[in-house]
Amino acid sequence: MHITLIVVGKLKERYWRDACAEYIKRLSAVAKITLLELPDIDSARVGGVGCAIQKECDHIVSVLPDNAYRVLCDIQGMLVSSEEIAELISSQQVQGHSHFVFIVGGSYGVNEQVKQAVDARISLGRITLPHNLARVVVLEQLYRAHRIIAGAPYHK
Repeated sequence: MHITLIVVGKLKERYWRDACAEYIKRLSAVAKITLLELPDIDSARVGGVGCAIQKECDHIVSVLPDNAYRVLCDIQGMLVSSEEIAELISSQQVQGHSHFVFIVGGSYGVNEQVKQAVDARISLGRITLPHNLARVVVLEQLYRAHRIIAGAPYHK
């Protein structure tokens, strides 16, 4: 399995980087992990928030792999449990997908262009998470999904 995580922005604080590195290390035992960190756009430099969103989203769409199952983490997406994330991955593997892309947008969110370019939109909850924390949560949930699929005890 190949997992690509596309994120907007770099992690500045060490504790975020350490948390992500831990889950990437755990996942790398069972999957090839690719992390694509795209630059976040300063809205003051490009003519406002709308222009920043457009530039970030254009970049996201430009790096989306063609043959992957694409999942956007979106507060307006389908509210899912850990078990449902595992089922989503498992069912898509049965259908022949071996490459999964998970997208975490920047602090401004994403536009319809990105929403239309994905196969699924899932919500990590109805609360708003800072995108740094969302990145950690996605990686942890991917690791948890692997453990659920494998029937391993980490999940409980």
